[in-house]
Amino acid sequence: MEKKEVVFGGVTLNGFLMLFAVIVWLLLSVAVFVLGVKDESVLLGIGGALLFVVGLVMTAGFVMLEPGEARLMMFFGAYRGTFSKTGFYWVNPFITTKKLSLRARNLDAEPIKVNDQVGNPVMIGLVLVWKLCDTYKAMFEIDAQTMAKTQNGIGTDVKSIMDALEQFVKTQSDAALRQVAGQYAYDDVDGKKNELTLRGGGEEINQQLEQKLNERLAIAGIEVVEARINYLAYAPEIAAVMLRRQQASAVISAREKIVEGAVSMVKMALDRLAEEQVVELDDDKKAAMVSNLMVVLCGEDSAQPVLNTGTLNH
Repeated sequence: MEKKEVVFGGVTLNGFLMLFAVIVWLLLSVAVFVLGVKDESVLLGIGGALLFVVGLVMTAGFVMLEPGEARLMMFFGAYRGTFSKTGFYWVNPFITTKKLSLRARNLDAEPIKVNDQVGNPVMIGLVLVWKLCDTYKAMFEIDAQTMAKTQNGIGTDVKSIMDALEQFVKTQSDAALRQVAGQYAYDDVDGKKNELTLRGGGEEINQQLEQKLNERLAIAGIEVVEARINYLAYAPEIAAVMLRRQQASAVISAREKIVEGAVSMVKMALDRLAEEQVVELDDDKKAAMVSNLMVVLCGEDSAQPVLNTGTLNH
């Protein structure tokens, strides 16, 4: 989206020089007023009072900015630009300013309950780093006043302004998190191991979440520096059932490995017996041997040896 922020082009003077000038102005106005009272001169008295009032008005033009801060400059409601020069300055005292922070801020969102692609309720949370990149949009494109925590609005206090913007970021981050989480399953479903999942997506899921957040927050002039899922679990009502499902899947996978290894070992044993001519086995004996070896290799209990004192011949 197009950036609407412009640099303030009004008159800005060195704050320390103007501070000295205003002090001198006030002292001279007091001197003129005292002289008018002493000489009983109405004109000097009124002139000294007016000069003093003007000096007081001039004191309202001092602004000071630290690194990572900016001020919106408004002249009777009209936006005149954003002032971001670090230091102590004096500007038109009739210009209203609102201070904003351009520093990166962190948001650790509480886990929320969402439904994944297959409808399973999961608890998911995120942590993101965000900062302002367009002060005009942040103040005028969204209704920050209604998001303030106080009934008096956000005013000009930088903390209340940024807290209101953070509330906007939190609301949009919840919506983006629900959108991304609803597109993927929590874990592999029905053996589809090549599909992207919330638990196994890792960096790719985080990148999609960051993209969705930037799309939603662009209207407020906010840029997401980084966004990551920091909490992911099944909802409590199905957590126990899904744990048993995961355990069953793990047992099945382990059994597959055991059977695969056992078949390989049995084949190797039969091949070695035949190659070295240790003993000649007919099909029935081979079947019995395979059965016994598979029981021993795949069984969970320790094998009990049985001594065969007979003969292999019919």
